[in-house]
This record gives sequence, C-alpha cells and structure tokens, in this order.
Amino acid sequence: MRVALLSREFPPEVYGGAGVHVENLATSLAALDSLDVGVYCFGAPRSSPLVAGTFDPWPAVAGGVGGGALGPVSIDLRMAQAAAGADIVHSHTWYTNLGGHLAKLMHGIPHVLTTHSLEPLRPWKRDQLGPGYDVSRWCERTAIEAADAVIAVSAGMRDDVLATYPAVDPDRVVVIYNGVDPTEYHPVSAVDALVRHGIDPDRPSVVFLGRITEQKGILELLAAAPSIDPAAQLVLCAASPDTPAIEAQVRDAVASLSSARSGVHWISSALPRADAVQILSHASVFVCPSRYEPFGLVNIEAMACGAPVVATATGGIPEI
Repeated sequence: MRVALLSREFPPEVYGGAGVHVENLATSLAALDSLDVGVYCFGAPRSSPLVAGTFDPWPAVAGGVGGGALGPVSIDLRMAQAAAGADIVHSHTWYTNLGGHLAKLMHGIPHVLTTHSLEPLRPWKRDQLGPGYDVSRWCERTAIEAADAVIAVSAGMRDDVLATYPAVDPDRVVVIYNGVDPTEYHPVSAVDALVRHGIDPDRPSVVFLGRITEQKGILELLAAAPSIDPAAQLVLCAASPDTPAIEAQVRDAVASLSSARSGVHWISSALPRADAVQILSHASVFVCPSRYEPFGLVNIEAMACGAPVVATATGGIPEI
C-alpha cells in the first residue's frame, strides 16, 4: 500500500508538535514492510529518502493580503496532483488538509485527516493572517467534513471536532494520541548546552518551551513571573513569533522582568533537540500555560526527560 503523507513541516524544517508527529509517524510507517510511504512537504528539497516531493508557493500568491494564506492553497494543488498513484492520502493541519481533500476527489482515494488544532478555536490567528484566516477556516472545514476518517489527538480534541463541525459523522472520528521517541527524550546528565545558553546548572529553573503565539500563553506566564521564587531561573525557549507585535510584547516583558530580577534567560532561536533534552532534564519544573492545546506534545517530552509539569487544564492536557 502506498501512503502519501502531506505536511507543512518535515525535518529539518520543524517548528511545532505537528512536525515532530509527522516525522515520527513517517519513520514508523516506513518500517512496516506492507507500506510504501512518501512525504510531501513545504520548502526546500530534503535529503530523507522518505520525502517524495517538496513545494514552494506560487510567487504570485506567496505574500500580500491575507498573510500569504493563498500560498499554501497553491501548494495544496500541487500536492494533490503529486499524490496520483497513492492508495491513501493523510494530511496534517489546515496547510495541507485541502491538498488531501483534492487528492481524494481527483484520484478516488481515501483521505485521512489528523486534527492537531482547529482554526475556529484559534481566533488570534486573524492577527497573523488577516482575511487569510477565513481562507484557512474554509480549507479546514471543507476537508474535515468530507474526510473518510478524522484522527483526533485527544478525547478533548474529538469533542471539539464534533462541536465545531456538527456535520462530521462521529463514527468517522477516532482518538489516536501522540507520542515521543524515548530513545531521544530521556533524562541526561550533560550540562554543556545549559552553560552555552547561560543557564546555571546548579540553580533551580522554571522552563517554558513553545512558539511565541497567544495560543501558548507566554504573555500570561510573563505576567505571573514576578511571583516565581527569585531563587529560581526562568528559562524561556521561545521562538517563531506569529507577528512582530507579539514578539515586541514578549521582548518588552522580558526586559522589564530582567530589570527586576536575575536569572531570566530567553532563547529566541530554534532550539536543537539535544539542547532541549538537556534543558528539560535539568528543569526544576516545566510550565505549559497554553490557552489552547489539543494535545500538548511538549508536556510528554518534558515528562520523558523527568521534568515535573505544571500545565493549564485545557484541551488534551488533563488527559496527558
């Protein structure tokens, strides 16, 4: 059986939990003798033999009004065409859901869709996409209502799918939890990454790891940070801002906090996985203040590294 996996992210271009999930899923499926897996993703060519095609948006629609939302649609058209010959197509996130739907229509193959989040439950995306947010919602709704199977990453996410899209048959929505590779995420004793990032290995640390977006609750964490024991460091592994405005808000809040207490460390670039494992392994506590988190893969990563987790009771987090 030939499986076409459609994803915005694939290594080395991974910035969120969906990308990590697709990476692990593709690797695990490819290990099965009965499956021929081809990954189709955004961006530059990849060295992985699993990648069957990479795509950039059409230049005419790559930017401009709508936060470039038409760019992913242009990629979806090419993904749908490239999926010819596959026995099943599996899409991830709104960026590729429309591609999966079109492949289903064009080639008469089943479309499986994994819901990592739902656009209507992320209203702050309008700040990032403007009118493109209506495009992303349309792509998601069109695909999810017609998919042959919908995978929800938690029971809470399944409830959200059925409440948000009542036209979806509940029998087509199944829960399959995400996971992490324990050969990569496990406690380690090394501290060279901490030292390189200016973190004191001998001082307690409160750690946050996530994108700079309203969804992840980083502004709420920074507002609460003055109440954290001053003996502890606050380590913010926070990159990929949704907008310049929220990046500026975080920058101002970090500067204000740093003037009032020591031990504030902001790592604003993408963190190599090995560095993240070290930081999580030595965390006194990992905090996940998300406003919306259908699963919360980072919590699993933290716990796999032995870090105690304090998280908001939203989405799939209580199940984790």
